[in-house]
Amino acid sequence: MRVIPAIDIIEGKCVRLSKGDYATKKVYNENPLEVAKAFEAHGVEYLHLVDLDGARAKEIINYDILEQIASGTSLKIDFGGGLNSERDLETAFNSGAKQITGGSIAVRRPEVFLDWLGRFGPEKIILGADAKDEKVAISGWEEDTALDLIPFIESHRKKGVKYVICTDISKDGMLQGPAEDLYRRIIEKTHINKTTIGMSGVEDERVPGIKLIASGGISCLNDLIRLQGVGCDGAILGKAIYENKIGMKELESFIYKK
Repeated sequence: MRVIPAIDIIEGKCVRLSKGDYATKKVYNENPLEVAKAFEAHGVEYLHLVDLDGARAKEIINYDILEQIASGTSLKIDFGGGLNSERDLETAFNSGAKQITGGSIAVRRPEVFLDWLGRFGPEKIILGADAKDEKVAISGWEEDTALDLIPFIESHRKKGVKYVICTDISKDGMLQGPAEDLYRRIIEKTHINKTTIGMSGVEDERVPGIKLIASGGISCLNDLIRLQGVGCDGAILGKAIYENKIGMKELESFIYKK
């Protein structure tokens, strides 16, 4: 399971929110590049970078921070927040993103999201499927929808999506443990039947249809171990690091043990 620290950006600063509420903003560092370099120094390979200003404005705002981190580190960055046009997509990739996460656009303009998926491929386009009471939420989690989470994910799997980032918003920033049961059900519901030919003849096998990246609520190393057991491809964590609930040496030992 990949360990993916998060850097959320407001006004160029590294911040964290609780349950996606902008009023709970807490600044942890005014230099996101410094934070990214610290992650890299402890063996981290991946970074989840979110432009919270962009999510609100519905266009990329903090692309300069993405560019600084991409050019100043070797981290593989997935970038989200404010991706609503072809121009935004080009800006993200030109600024150094290896992958982009589309959440709001997959709901508001699904034809555009699917066009991106077709042109750039499922290795570069991640579906952002964040939920409140198992209903999809968009626009930096400030707008609820009537879309049921698991059918929404499954419908996109059938259209070619490979990677999904899912945050249970009620867990985000609360340091009370991730939504293990939800992730287990997502993985089970999005399995596919695969026919193989073995020593005993033709066999049917159920295999994961998506690579699920869990996000929200991680509070300790045991949470990462449990998510690995559930079958998650990756886990995004933020506040647990910033509040020293998981030490960097502890995180480094987990990365190198897997």
